[in-house]
Amino acid sequence: MLGKRGSRPAGRTWGFWGTFLPPFLWLSGFYLVPLGVLLSYAFLRHEYVTILPEFTWDNFHQIAQGVGYRHTLLRTVGVASLVTLIDLILAFPAAYCLAFQAGRFKGLLSLLILLPLWSSYLVRVFAWRIILGTNGILNSLLVTLGVLEQPSPWFLYNLFSMTVTLCYVWLPFMVLPLVTALERLPRRLLEAAADLGAAPWQGFRQVTLPLVLPGLLAGCLSVFSLTLGDYITPTLIGGSGDILVGNLVASQFGVAANWPLGSAFAVLMLGLLFTLMVFLARRGVLENL
Repeated sequence: MLGKRGSRPAGRTWGFWGTFLPPFLWLSGFYLVPLGVLLSYAFLRHEYVTILPEFTWDNFHQIAQGVGYRHTLLRTVGVASLVTLIDLILAFPAAYCLAFQAGRFKGLLSLLILLPLWSSYLVRVFAWRIILGTNGILNSLLVTLGVLEQPSPWFLYNLFSMTVTLCYVWLPFMVLPLVTALERLPRRLLEAAADLGAAPWQGFRQVTLPLVLPGLLAGCLSVFSLTLGDYITPTLIGGSGDILVGNLVASQFGVAANWPLGSAFAVLMLGLLFTLMVFLARRGVLENL
């Protein structure tokens, strides 16, 4: 029974909190709180193997003053941007085909795109090691065709192999938001643009692209953020050393035992992603994730 006019029934209120609180408490206890504690280490002092509970900005100053650290940050953003651009170029035609031209083969083609996601991440990365290795499929094919006289080690353990592998691994995360955005596109608008004399490229630029832009940006955000934090592919495919920020964070928390510096790198990456999400949220991107 309503206590005041317009008030919510007590049963509905208890139902809301009963369904909201359990997952919220689980997320807070096992993710948000540990993440907050971890990031708080970025403002603590590290001396040798001891972490002192003293507030300091020294970890960020160390990153700003370290030439190697700055190069790693720039390399990480550059590789993430390049992987995002390549996946966008590859995904848009595939998504357009799935949305408008696949017909009765749409289910099969969608399954082929999703199939790699059902296998282990490590299996997919090691598969590319087999393809790009000295005795791999690519080298064997090039030697057989006479392009190379002997197998070349150039295809593995460098930025090229790392970029190719990352593009393959994260491609489905670009295709799926684009397919969803294209399927929502009203066909009558495309037909109206053609009836008004718009060329195919003009119709794409003025009608299709603005309407699918939120889905496009959602895919870009997914691929960029996943590449930004990856460290398995750079470790197994990219070679030795701190190639990307993920490798730096892993080495600081592992070998160097410098948790404050590793947390400072994590804070910088999370700050960059948060800034991107705030900017893109105004364009309706989060609704397409």
